[in-house]
Amino acid sequence: MEECPVRIDTGKPHPARVYDWLLGGKDNYPVDQRVGAALPEQSRRSAARNREFMHRAAAWLAARGIDHFLDIGTGIPTEPNLHQIVQAIRPESRVVYVDNDPIVLRHAEALLVSTPQGATDYIHADVRHPQAILAHARERLNLDRPVALSLIALMHFLPDTENPYALTRTLLSALPSGSYLVLSHGTADQHPDLRQQVEDAYKKGTIPLRMRTRAEVEPFFAGLELVHPGLVFATEWHQEEPAPTQERSGFYAGVGRVP
Repeated sequence: MEECPVRIDTGKPHPARVYDWLLGGKDNYPVDQRVGAALPEQSRRSAARNREFMHRAAAWLAARGIDHFLDIGTGIPTEPNLHQIVQAIRPESRVVYVDNDPIVLRHAEALLVSTPQGATDYIHADVRHPQAILAHARERLNLDRPVALSLIALMHFLPDTENPYALTRTLLSALPSGSYLVLSHGTADQHPDLRQQVEDAYKKGTIPLRMRTRAEVEPFFAGLELVHPGLVFATEWHQEEPAPTQERSGFYAGVGRVP
């Protein structure tokens, strides 16, 4: 586990802690709660349904034999965590969690409770520095075998000027054929009437936000083989029955295979 290089700033909201509040967690501060409370009421439900997508996708990949996972933008532990999902299916699975919020490091011990056959680890790092993440990940993961790269509810916090597409390509370029990208991304396509309220809440909290349309999310999967049902709303992505309840979502979701 990497040592935390910075102190927790309780005077500035952080996306991971806002998300924790939306999920009903307690590891957040008044500054985070104010951002969450300013969001539309539907945001809590949308966050929960987005996490359920992650659970379904991770379980499906583990069932298909994937046992190496790199989860960037992990957020504060909320059970079941990704490693609990995949190790219940493949106990030997190895999971590396990455986040840039120091409070996640403080709770990382909860993430590191692996099965005896598998392993989990935590890296304090930022997706804006993919090479540093990959260098650390290699210490725990074998990047010569298929890896599932998880970018859940993360890339909409990167504006176009930071080129989130190129960052994703850099991460994927280090992974072999048979690897997967699991991605969800904020959007207002199903609720354009709420877009301004969402943007205003994050702007007031000085958190960059760039919700994207379906056409703008598609390039994250450039060169990949999209798994059925393709790039859909988070409540529509599933492989097994019963299907999740169909409802409006603030997230696009998809899984793509590296050819």
